[in-house]
Amino acid sequence: MSFRILNAGDTALTIEFGEHIERQLLTAVAALDAALARAIDRGELHGIVETVPTFRSLTVIYDPLLCSRAEIEPTITTHADAALRSLVARDGPRRGRVWQLPVCYGDEIAACGPDLDELAQACGLAPAEVVRRHASVTYEVYMLGFQPGFAFLGDLPELLSRPRRREPRLRVPAGSVATAGTLTAIYPWESPGGWHLLGTCPVPLFSVNWPQAALLLPGDRVRFRAVAASEYRLLRAEMPKLRAAAQPPQAFLADGQTER
Repeated sequence: MSFRILNAGDTALTIEFGEHIERQLLTAVAALDAALARAIDRGELHGIVETVPTFRSLTVIYDPLLCSRAEIEPTITTHADAALRSLVARDGPRRGRVWQLPVCYGDEIAACGPDLDELAQACGLAPAEVVRRHASVTYEVYMLGFQPGFAFLGDLPELLSRPRRREPRLRVPAGSVATAGTLTAIYPWESPGGWHLLGTCPVPLFSVNWPQAALLLPGDRVRFRAVAASEYRLLRAEMPKLRAAAQPPQAFLADGQTER
């Protein structure tokens, strides 16, 4: 694996590690992002405004009045090389948190997952088996995009992978748990969308009241837990209070973790 550095206007550059959605590329992006954050904290990189990780690249936004590409590129290149070397030996603890999020699938409440039966038929599976397989995987947050708090999660079990719907919906309800291609996601807000809707998650994914507004961050992992209609309704009633709280809902962190 190698990387290249591309101009992204006169205030940013992009470090590109590949062209596909692969966990190895995500690992390299996350390693570089963390390394640059440490370098900024140590005062080695001046003028950096923000870093933006994606599936396969990291964009570094800088203030051209404080620095230039020529000044920051050598340090970035050094850390990008180190990120690639780190792929060879990853014996340390994994970065990120593990979340266990409740989902009411369409086999419990049809309106929560209106595409479950259709997707099951396309996959040659019973709806209950689609639910079991979807909830059997620990997904990784590849990146955020599309909406505030919208996390792209991979990898979906291969048997459940299907292209997007031919006709997108004009309105996908907030909280919808959906799949498309090799990815799954939760819609934080109502919006148009063309993914297959399997269930609904009654946990807020974004709040301006939280120190970090997005619940899920790149490098986090997510497990889904199928819940009955009764539990879903109880959790849904708590959503306004959870969104208004000063901290994100730590009750959904797995294995007794604490918020970072």
